[in-house]
Amino acid sequence: QVQLVESGGGLVQAGGSLRLSCAASGRTLSNDNMGWFRQAPGKGREFVAAVNWSGSRTYYADSVKGRFTISRDSAKNTVYLQMSSLKPEDTAIYFCAADRPPWSGTYNMGQGYDYWGQGTQVTVSS
Repeated sequence: QVQLVESGGGLVQAGGSLRLSCAASGRTLSNDNMGWFRQAPGKGREFVAAVNWSGSRTYYADSVKGRFTISRDSAKNTVYLQMSSLKPEDTAIYFCAADRPPWSGTYNMGQGYDYWGQGTQVTVSS
């Protein structure tokens, strides 16, 4: 059983940056496609970014394209989300998720992922 633990959230002013980490224990993520999702108060879960198992392909929601970067470090069994030019509307709980083989092929849909972390709060003040 894999456990995903997010960290790096916090309070930041608009225009600032944060780097979220998603560390895994109990199982290697090297064969998993990984995603980041977020949920703002009173709203549904929203896809943010995804990276394939090898790191060769990345996908982003239009709302974060050009501002966020997803990456992975297989040696550390960790996935990152670098967030820049943050806006108040980026305020949410951010979750990482793992899609293990056989992959779902639906990188932007939460139901395609098998494991989830507990989330980390990101608050962007105006």
